[in-house]
Amino acid sequence: MKKEKIYLPDSAIRNGLFHVVCEIFFELKQNRWLIFQLFKRDLLSLYKQSLLGFMWAFIFPIVSVGTFLVLNRSGIFNIDDTGIPYPVFAITGMAFWQLFSTGINATSSSLVKAGNMIVKINFSKKSLVLASIGQSILSFSVQLLLIVSLFAYYGIVPGWQVLLIPVLILPIIFLTLGVGFLLSILNGIFRDTGNIISILMTFFMFLTPVLYPKPLSGFLSRISDFNPLYYLVSFSRDIILFGKSDLFTGFMLSTLLSLIVFCVCIFIFHLTESRVAERI
Repeated sequence: MKKEKIYLPDSAIRNGLFHVVCEIFFELKQNRWLIFQLFKRDLLSLYKQSLLGFMWAFIFPIVSVGTFLVLNRSGIFNIDDTGIPYPVFAITGMAFWQLFSTGINATSSSLVKAGNMIVKINFSKKSLVLASIGQSILSFSVQLLLIVSLFAYYGIVPGWQVLLIPVLILPIIFLTLGVGFLLSILNGIFRDTGNIISILMTFFMFLTPVLYPKPLSGFLSRISDFNPLYYLVSFSRDIILFGKSDLFTGFMLSTLLSLIVFCVCIFIFHLTESRVAERI
């Protein structure tokens, strides 16, 4: 008698959502040491043969802000009053923005860069993505030194709200990781993803009020209303520079969105990472 074949979904899905969540938390807890070791490896390889090393964390924001200053003084681009010296306003915004952009570039390429290790060793691929976000956090920490220097130069005394920086960056980190989990898989399947990301990040930066205040009306104003990064960056900057912000509601909604994106994308990554080695 011919036996019937019954095709079942992956065991992770079959066991239920709660089981998958427990698996994810267990993997993250079990791989803490591995994540830290991968972070150290990435850090050493990043600056090992670099002539300027950590100075690159300062160069990009300074060049970007300098470009906008030149455009503003030449009359090509008019920057509205920021209520504070423009370099302080722009560099602070760039620090939070680069936490996202640097993280996206690092996480999206984390699996591709570790292609040989993925094929030869069986381990949690989440460790690669989580370790790569450390590069952007370290770069953000270095840029804080530049912000402190600008505060001292312009005689600005920040309020106690600067102590909230570790809390303010958490939504950006969760959003970066969530998008990074998804893009790392896409980049492993379609290598053009990395080039597309680089182009989109530059374009997206100019659409987000990072180097300029949000326009009161017009196309950019309408886009900013639906841009979660506008709230995550601008609210954090306002809190640090002015001690208050009118964007609290938008920030909380964007924070909730960041958590949802993170949970959904890490869930998708968990269900597909066993097949990653086949496509890298």
